[in-house]
Amino acid sequence: MRVTRRFEKRGLSLFFVLCVLTACSKQESVSANAENGRLLLRQFGCGACHRIPGVADAQGNVGPPLAGVARRVYLGGVLPNSRENMARWIRSPKSFDPQTAMPELQVGEEHARDMVSYLYTLR
Repeated sequence: MRVTRRFEKRGLSLFFVLCVLTACSKQESVSANAENGRLLLRQFGCGACHRIPGVADAQGNVGPPLAGVARRVYLGGVLPNSRENMARWIRSPKSFDPQTAMPELQVGEEHARDMVSYLYTLR
């Protein structure tokens, strides 16, 4: 009986943690603006190097095409893919790979989150 209650408590604790994490991820997606991200990708000139569906003039062939980028395992071949890591990569790619051809564009945190929000729609 005692073992069963311990597992129930652990199960409830795990359930609570998952609820909190789910709420946090939903809050992040609400605060990011995908449409603004699409416009920012054009404004920052990302299409000069990347093909990006839905972004005007984004026909570059220097970097990889960004269609389906949300499904990739790694970003830049070095960073595990997640929304947070993608925003960090956009803001400072050379901090993860000093040899990357991707330039440091001085993208702010909020703008990076918006860009990621749009890129994650390209599944």
